[in-house]
Order: sequence, then C-alpha cells, then structure tokens
Amino acid sequence: MIEPQIFKANDIRGLVGGDHPEWDLDGARAIGAAFAAAFELAGREFVMARDMRAGGRELSLAFADGAMGQGAHVLDVGLASTDGLWFASGHTHLPGVQFTASHNPAIYNGVKFCLPDAAPITSELMAKVRELSFIELQPVDARGSYREQDLLDAYAAHLHSLVDLDSMRRLRVVVDAGNGMAGYTTPAVLDPLNVDVIGLFMELDGSFPNHQPNPLEPANLVDAQRAVREHGADLGLVFDGDADRCFIIDERGEVVSPSVVTALIAQAELAREPGATIVVNTITSRAVGEVVAAAGGELAVSAVGHTKMKAVMAAHHAIFGGEHSAHYYFRDFWGADTGMLAGLHVLALVGRSGRPMSELGAELPQYAASGEINSTVADPKAVMTEVAEAFAGRGDVSWVDGLLVSSVDWWVSVRESNTEPLLRLNVEARDAATVAALRDEALAIIRKDR
Repeated sequence: MIEPQIFKANDIRGLVGGDHPEWDLDGARAIGAAFAAAFELAGREFVMARDMRAGGRELSLAFADGAMGQGAHVLDVGLASTDGLWFASGHTHLPGVQFTASHNPAIYNGVKFCLPDAAPITSELMAKVRELSFIELQPVDARGSYREQDLLDAYAAHLHSLVDLDSMRRLRVVVDAGNGMAGYTTPAVLDPLNVDVIGLFMELDGSFPNHQPNPLEPANLVDAQRAVREHGADLGLVFDGDADRCFIIDERGEVVSPSVVTALIAQAELAREPGATIVVNTITSRAVGEVVAAAGGELAVSAVGHTKMKAVMAAHHAIFGGEHSAHYYFRDFWGADTGMLAGLHVLALVGRSGRPMSELGAELPQYAASGEINSTVADPKAVMTEVAEAFAGRGDVSWVDGLLVSSVDWWVSVRESNTEPLLRLNVEARDAATVAALRDEALAIIRKDR
C-alpha cells in the first residue's frame, strides 16, 4: 500500500501507524524496487541506514528486498543519524537511502535519498521514483546481494578531523538527544573530547516519551535550557530525531538563533578561506549577509530544503551554508548537512575563545525576529497572493521561495512547508515593535475566516 501524498518535494514521509496508514511493508518493497530501477542500480551497490523509529528495520529490509529484486546490491550500515548516512555515502562513494521521518511524530516514517558522495537527487529523479512505485516491476534474473557494516567510528573520526578541538578549554555541555539518534552518535563523537557531557533522553525510543523531536518548537527546548542553568553548563546542544539538525543553548539557558550560529561559523570558515562563498536560504537573518560581507566572503541564496541547499553549495563550491531551521552544510562534509559537525564548530569557538557563547553572539549585527509561525490553510497560494496584495508597494516582492517582501529595515516571508500541510510565516526587522506589527498584519490575513 502506498498513498501518493507520501511523496514530498525532497523525500518520502507518511503515516505508518494508526487507523489510516499511508504506506506499509509492501509499499516499502515497491519503493525499493522503484528506487533501484530509477537509479539504474542493477549490478551496483547502494548504502542504506535507518533511525530508531519503530518498524524502521522492517521497512528498510522490505525496501532492500525490492531493490535486490531489481539487481541492486545493499550495504546496510544499520542505525545511523541522517548525517551518518551522508557520511556513509561520501565514505563509500555510493548512492544512499536513509529511513527516517526526521522531526515528525512517532506515527510517521519516511525515506531520504542521495546520489554518490551525498549529492542531492534531482526533482526529476524523485518524480521517477514516485512513478515507478505504482508500477509492478518484474524482478530481474540476477538478484542483488546484501551485506552489513558498522561505520559509526569512521563517522566520528571524520568529524574530529574537520575541526581543531585540541586547543579548547574543558567545557561542560548538555546534550538533549530527545530519544533520537544523537543518543547513538554523541558517545562516539563527544566522549573522546575535552568535554563533560550531561545527557538528556539519550535512550533510543521512537515513541519520543519525553518531548517531540522537533527543536523548532520552543517547548522542546525547555528541558535543555533548564539543565544548562542547573548544571552551570557552557552550552546546550539539542538535536532533532534523526540528528541532522542541532539547536544551540547559551550559558544563560537562552536559545541561540540559528542565524547567529550560521554567522559565527561563517566567520570562522572565512578566516580559514578568505573570499569563499557562504550559502543561506531566503529567511536567514540579514545579519549573516552583513557578517559575510565584512569578512570578505561571497553570499549565495537558496530556496529552503536540503536538496536545494546542497545543489547551491555544489554550484558555488561553497565552504559553508546555514538555514533558519538549524541545518548546517559543510563543503568538507560533501556539501551535506550535519548537526553534529555544527555542534563541534560551536564547541571549538567557545572553547578556544575563553568567552561565553552569549558574548560571541552579542558582537554580531542585531535584528528582531518573529520565529517561524505555522498556520493550516486550505489554499496556500491564494493566501500568499492576498498577503502580497496587502503589502504591495511597501517593498520588493520575490516568489523564488514562496512570498518574500523585502524593505530597507524589514522583511516578511510566507511559504509552504516542504514536509507538512502548513503555511509558514517569518518576519524580521530592526526592532521588536516593527516585527510585532508586521507579524500581526500578516497573520490577520493568513488566518482570516479560516
């Protein structure tokens, strides 16, 4: 069984439990066959991994069975964070498949794909996988093979090789894994370092008994904020379910904007390679562009989403990229996103500077922001058009990634989610009062009579 709506812009996500599941083991088997056929993998190998969600092993093995029926050879690295799968693809130079639904609730599961060396797939290839998933493909004569390999230690060693971690002072760090894959990767990555780790919810549990695995929601950061204050920690790292995103909590227990993290890492990377390109998305703070310009770097702008960001990273041979959602991309990591490597960069910045995180962030250009505000609407495009009409003549209008209205001192973004049936509003301005006024004006339109 496969419901068409599980095929999203960049990946697959759908309900696997409850009263109305959207795909099952037979569906996973059909998608595996479609993947092998679309990627032309007969006689070739791909690498596969999964997170800790219930049923993930069974789904992944059904997928592998379908792929082997089309002649593909499977290298199963087992449990891995999504950036662990990107590493496995780069390490082996193979196409990759990750079973995860990222930050979605426990009732979901999904699949992310990549080309060899963690390169993003194209929309055309994703469409081909979808098309072939609804066709009963006949098995080929030469069935593919299956083998397993553990790459966790190699993943940790590669991350350690990318950041100068030897010269930093000892740090006390809270890590909130949210019962997700950071509970698996953190010991391998952080235990060998000059770090005292205070772990929260490190046990792998796809039912997410403590809080949902989405650090974009402020309620899911509260436990780490409290722990940082109680333990007098230098930092907190909060990961999403598949651990490809990392939110930072400063020593005061305050959430650090992902744009601030992007700006700080960009500064460090531009000091290492002056004139390099930094990639941001359309709703990253203007502060990042100002920091990049001051450091002599170039700025490239991408639409939101990991496949789009990775494509722009590759096109510009960019050294680093950051999104508002706390996805961070590194050229040295095959241009892919990795929450753990971003966390290591922040640890190194704080540990080498001898100063608290809050002081490092306070030195950057300051803007007020609304944060992401989600609304469910029946006709997103019609609503975005209404907002555009209301703001007509007040700023430059772009439709590159949803609606973006930009003025000298503020911007308003309204865009559809790539993964959920939501319309997302983001506002930034030089002061909080302007943010509040623009936010309320836009929300009055978005939520009017709905």
